[in-house]
Amino acid sequence: MRLGMNYGLEAASPEAWAAEMESCGVRAASLPVDYHTDLRTIDAYVEAAKAHDIVIAEVGAWCNPVAKDEKEAAAALEKCAEQLKLADYVGANCACNIVGSAGPVWDAYYPENYSEAFYARIVESIQTIISRANPKNSVYAIEPMPWMVPSSPDEYLQLIRDVGSDRLAVHLDMINWINGFERYKNQRAFMDEVFEKLHGRIVSCHFKDCVLLNDLTFQVKEMPVGEGAFDIDYYAAKVNAEDPELPLMIEHLHSKEEYVKSMKFIHDRYAGKF
Repeated sequence: MRLGMNYGLEAASPEAWAAEMESCGVRAASLPVDYHTDLRTIDAYVEAAKAHDIVIAEVGAWCNPVAKDEKEAAAALEKCAEQLKLADYVGANCACNIVGSAGPVWDAYYPENYSEAFYARIVESIQTIISRANPKNSVYAIEPMPWMVPSSPDEYLQLIRDVGSDRLAVHLDMINWINGFERYKNQRAFMDEVFEKLHGRIVSCHFKDCVLLNDLTFQVKEMPVGEGAFDIDYYAAKVNAEDPELPLMIEHLHSKEEYVKSMKFIHDRYAGKF
């Protein structure tokens, strides 16, 4: 697996960015610029990443292409398509997004998230994004969330079938799928199911941890890697067995210092293993 982080270090140049990433032990990264950036700068980031053996794992497309507000949805569809074009241009593993929500908060739970009509909008939005971008070298990938489609590997497979394009692939975030006690209690069995069913479709992964809070009712808190009760070693082994080049990216930390500390912990833990 290629350990990396979903964090854009501030640097004076693409070369400085890549050099600092490498010094932190990063071998996979998110592209730190978007489709509004001039091609000369984009090309410089691509060349710097190659020179330092860093795979561009993800181009973020974070927005709500199924928003109820028509202007917001149209702008989001354009952003997703353009970010997917950018991912294709730089040869990134994927352009990554969630499916979006049916309410005003783009990544929140609403009952309508699971209605048949809203699901049809989800499918249509993904088809539109892929059609507009027409990628050849990259894919559009959906990061699963605890409270929207796809909230299980079976739902993910059904979404892929319904979209009907080989340009839709899997972005895996196991912690986002620990949304019930059975999955928390039977982590290894659930991971076995996920990797068996989604084998060959996974293009990038997030690396986090979680812990069950001793509070009513069922509550799981996301934690930095190694600070929770998730079976991180089993997860890392499953990712590596899926593909030794598969990106495994830490995220949701709050500072450069926290990212550097977490990367060191992971490298020390898995030195010589993967």
